[in-house]
Amino acid sequence: MAQTLAMPVAPSLSLICNKTSSLSLSNTVSLPLSSPPKYHGLSIKCVRVGGVEIPNNKRVEFSLQYVHGIGRSRARKILCDLQMENKITKDLSEEELITIRDEVSKYMIEGDLRRFNALNIRRLKEIQCYRGVRHIQGLPCRGQHTKNNCRTLKGKRVAIAGKKKAPR
Repeated sequence: MAQTLAMPVAPSLSLICNKTSSLSLSNTVSLPLSSPPKYHGLSIKCVRVGGVEIPNNKRVEFSLQYVHGIGRSRARKILCDLQMENKITKDLSEEELITIRDEVSKYMIEGDLRRFNALNIRRLKEIQCYRGVRHIQGLPCRGQHTKNNCRTLKGKRVAIAGKKKAPR
């Protein structure tokens, strides 16, 4: 049964794979195939800035934002400081990439920034100030109300045994 169902497919696949369109069978459909893309060496150019691979198909201003510690305003500031136009990342020359890497390395980014923030939070926890205690308890520390919201910090709701809903 399976062989009879696969029979019309097999000749069509052989036609497509062999690129022989001179043979025409009544049950097959031949699709024109273009030549496979030819790669000389590796055509995928991966741009690394600040230890992070940034996307090639986006403009420099937006691809720099993939680095932790560089937001929209800092990316614009980097481009203004270098007096560079905002072109697509894959169109950058090696000299431009080197100048961007040098400019980005002046800022605290990625691992250094994460370590700096973690040390600040640890210090707050050690001195038992209000913000440190809120971090320990897993609650918001910037004055938000916690009766209804802050599910991100508090986690999933936990049902209380024996509590009944109020009648409407």
